[in-house]
Amino acid sequence: MTTAEAIRGIPEQGQLVEVRGQRFAVTDIRISASPMSPVLGGQETVQHLVSLSSVEDDALGEELQVVWELEPGASIFEARELPYPDGFDAPDRLDAFLDAVRWGAASSADVRNVQSPFRSGIDIEDYQLDPVVRAIQMPRVNLLIADDVGLGKTIETGLVAQELILRQRVRRILVVCPSSL
Repeated sequence: MTTAEAIRGIPEQGQLVEVRGQRFAVTDIRISASPMSPVLGGQETVQHLVSLSSVEDDALGEELQVVWELEPGASIFEARELPYPDGFDAPDRLDAFLDAVRWGAASSADVRNVQSPFRSGIDIEDYQLDPVVRAIQMPRVNLLIADDVGLGKTIETGLVAQELILRQRVRRILVVCPSSL
């Protein structure tokens, strides 16, 4: 996020903000005045308790309360307008845009439509798709893949990771395996 995209100040109810690296909608603001402090030269300080609701896919609806003035890196997104249409796009550019919309909508919205097997360059067995199907049905993916030797745990893990990346549902992936491997 650049400084042109975000501003520092006090948010208003309904605005979109970024706090602790995630986006939230402001649901409530309470103002409190602290007593005069000798450290601040006898000035009264005003602080804002901001209630937030997450708008991230993996934490939708989670709530957080922060003291706005004390929260490092907190920023407000400015209201934006749509650009003024001053002409038509070239047909090939419009076609590319429509393809991107179709692929994005298919991979993120439809739970039955799995994309990772078609974007991998390997032969996949039917049973290796089971962890992928389970992963996309979970609100927060926590899987233990423990098949017998040689059945494709690495392939299953790669398919799950690729599917979650395609659906933009993952920021970090932790793979734990014994040191002998």
